[in-house]
Amino acid sequence: MNICFIMYPWSEIDPENDSTLALIHEFVKRGHGMAITTPANLTIRDSVAHAFCKCVQRSEKISKSLKSFHMHTRFYDEMLPLAGFDVIVLRSNPPLDMIMLNFLDSVKDDVFIMNDLDGIRRANNKMYTAVFEDPDNEILPRTHVTKNKEYLKRVIKEGPDKMILKPLNGYGGSGVILIEKRAMKSINSLLDFYIDNKDGTTNYVILQDYIEGADEGDVRILLLNGQPIGAMRRVPGDEDHRSNVSAGGTVQRHSLSKQEKELCRRIGPKLVNDGLYFVGIDVIGGMLVEVNVMSPGGITYMNKVYKTRIQEKVIDFVEDKVQEQVAAFERRQKLRKHVKEA
Repeated sequence: MNICFIMYPWSEIDPENDSTLALIHEFVKRGHGMAITTPANLTIRDSVAHAFCKCVQRSEKISKSLKSFHMHTRFYDEMLPLAGFDVIVLRSNPPLDMIMLNFLDSVKDDVFIMNDLDGIRRANNKMYTAVFEDPDNEILPRTHVTKNKEYLKRVIKEGPDKMILKPLNGYGGSGVILIEKRAMKSINSLLDFYIDNKDGTTNYVILQDYIEGADEGDVRILLLNGQPIGAMRRVPGDEDHRSNVSAGGTVQRHSLSKQEKELCRRIGPKLVNDGLYFVGIDVIGGMLVEVNVMSPGGITYMNKVYKTRIQEKVIDFVEDKVQEQVAAFERRQKLRKHVKEA
């Protein structure tokens, strides 16, 4: 197979902890052709979608170490048609680049893309959790999304003592803050900071009920084809309430609770139906907080604490999906030939 990763620059990879690198390494180790590009390197040539790619030079010896693999991988530059790949894997960081999706729309019927473009459009921000019906708040914390400051202040005033405020399009724990009712005098300035831009435009924010136990961390669960394939507990550092590793959190082993298994069972079919085959969900107290569909991380951390190789399961799945598409195409061609010759 030939695979193209649309991602962040190679130079920005953390070679010891990057999930994207782990996936690329597994593809290359299996002998597949590999190219990487960034959203900014997509282009149209003669009305056909292309990308300026960095193609991995094939080597007989592939280092087992991700750090060594990252350091010694050599590339050659080539402009390649996107429809010529068997697989395109989207691993770019939020916010979502809508122009990137427009480029890929022209090839989505020719190439297996993970995750599905329309699914990513629906799920690229934190409002996607609203698609999971939960009128009794069994799996979702009470959530508000708005730009209306007066409404937010009223909710905070009438709500529980603690709530979580965060930007709609943030990622990696950026901008997530804990607010308390006793600090109402600071709410106005906080909302001004989060909502108002200098150019006069405004931003949406999310306000959620604080989930008891959040100070002890959250659980990141990776789901593949609707099924959990790995989990870890992320514990906040001493100087930050956020448990994201990028914000100073640490990782611990975690076995899924009965409530977490039920959560995965309830949301898994919808994820698959939306073409969101590989996602990461953040869970606190069995409640779904976020769904990460663009570049879900955690593979390398889970591998370390469980002595496993989660990327192998992901690549197995991709290989099977491509084989299914090839078999379906060959069957259609055979049937069409039969009709034509009748």
